[in-house]
Amino acid sequence: MCAMKGLNRRQFIASSTALTGAAMLPWSFSAHAAQVMSATPGGTARKGGVLRISVDQAVSVLNPHQVRVNPEYLVAELLYSGLTRLTQEMKAEADLAQSWQASADLKQWTFTLRPNLKFSDGSALTSADVVASLQALLDPKNASPALHNIGPIKAVSTPDTNTVLIETDAPYADLPVMLAYPDAKIIPASIAQGQFDKLSKASFGAGPFQLVSYDPERKIVVKRNPHYYDPARPYLDGVEVVVYPDGIAESSALIAGDTDLMLSAQSSEFARLSKSSGVLPLRVASGQFLNVNMGCDQKPFNDVRVRQALALCVDRQASVDFVADGLGSPGNDTPINGAYPFFANLAKKAVDYSKAKALLADAGYPNGLDLTLIASDKPATRTQLGIALREMAKQGGFRINVQTMAHSTYLDQVWKKGNFYVGFYNMQPTPDAVFSLLYTSTASWNETRWNNAEFDKAVGAARETRDEAQRATLYGKAQQLMHDEVPSVIPTFFDLLAASRDYVGGYHLHPRGAVFRLDHIWLTDKAPKRAV
Repeated sequence: MCAMKGLNRRQFIASSTALTGAAMLPWSFSAHAAQVMSATPGGTARKGGVLRISVDQAVSVLNPHQVRVNPEYLVAELLYSGLTRLTQEMKAEADLAQSWQASADLKQWTFTLRPNLKFSDGSALTSADVVASLQALLDPKNASPALHNIGPIKAVSTPDTNTVLIETDAPYADLPVMLAYPDAKIIPASIAQGQFDKLSKASFGAGPFQLVSYDPERKIVVKRNPHYYDPARPYLDGVEVVVYPDGIAESSALIAGDTDLMLSAQSSEFARLSKSSGVLPLRVASGQFLNVNMGCDQKPFNDVRVRQALALCVDRQASVDFVADGLGSPGNDTPINGAYPFFANLAKKAVDYSKAKALLADAGYPNGLDLTLIASDKPATRTQLGIALREMAKQGGFRINVQTMAHSTYLDQVWKKGNFYVGFYNMQPTPDAVFSLLYTSTASWNETRWNNAEFDKAVGAARETRDEAQRATLYGKAQQLMHDEVPSVIPTFFDLLAASRDYVGGYHLHPRGAVFRLDHIWLTDKAPKRAV
């Protein structure tokens, strides 16, 4: 295997050498980035100003119950509120609900709403709107990503206008946290009961901002909601969400002062941003990851030996250094890393080409295997992982053609349908959340179709117990099953990266990746003067 010391990405791609010598890769930025802050400076918040934040892809979906990607989550959070929201520590805090309590068996939860809540048009928001919204989220025909991600809810009712009663099928300690799911926003009952088309171009929320204009491919503008339940927030007069499909252009706009904050920064641009005057680089450890999804219900991936063989071709640390510029940590084919509770520190996988070839031969492919791997162009790291896997897997008998396509095409034609493609996912608030989103048989994004009954049983049992030690054992078993059977290869976890101008105050980069809390941001008097 050829060493990569002295090569850059372009040379690597051109030469098609295999990955090794990861610790010596010249593009690793870890030492410098370890000193980067995860938040902009604090201080005394001041009201006023318009924040211009850049995102890397279109905000194609405005309906908060259907949002799928970070820019859409951002806009939904600006315009809508849920019962709860997430703190930086992944805990549930009050949003529309000011308090909640559970029955002794954790199967009945009572949420008390804040008094005198209003939607952004000034109309009253009551428990009837909450019940209708939750029922719409739980209705399979609406196909909301929240369907399987807000808990095993059996029934929702309203004893009075300020109280919501939620009953679950089984004990569920994580319910307040999971009701902070990005799609679990409250909308008017009249819309939730069948008028969803109204949400495609207008907003009807109770979030900190109101919609001013919506151009999904270019710019979304919002202004302060005068009916928001907290009169102290938001501090900003408004927010402009500007779309920059090109990462270099997006970074250049921040450096030039044309924008104030980047929702996320590419690792390849992070060094340039860090060296730029007036720019604050932001970084936080996270459970965000790339994976290679394999359709376990289709050939050749319905044979576990093929999946195991591919996993044995992956140099994990080299993947981090090549794909994440060293700004991350190696994966071990489960979506849980040290950023989560109940992380199981399983045996680390290492490259073993001889064993990989033997497994392929046993599976009926003694001469190797030809595959086409699909990678969306957003984020660009998907294609980078595809290229790295192509080169690493050659010596194990895999001949992989990497096909990159536009993200919109990928979402329509490949996501949840394809047989072999690169996925990209934010950290979830709990282990149950990520398992139930992606890997259980009933997961709303069950991309691998692994459908392992033993795994489902372990995850389900962990969800229903209070005992921490027992939960750790059950989640450990679930991770071991994924580690051994490899429904998807997970080689790389990312630190989250962003950047802001130095006049932005109060912003904390959230490890979840889908939480932004821009109502806590404020601008100093050095910020550009803009009007909504």
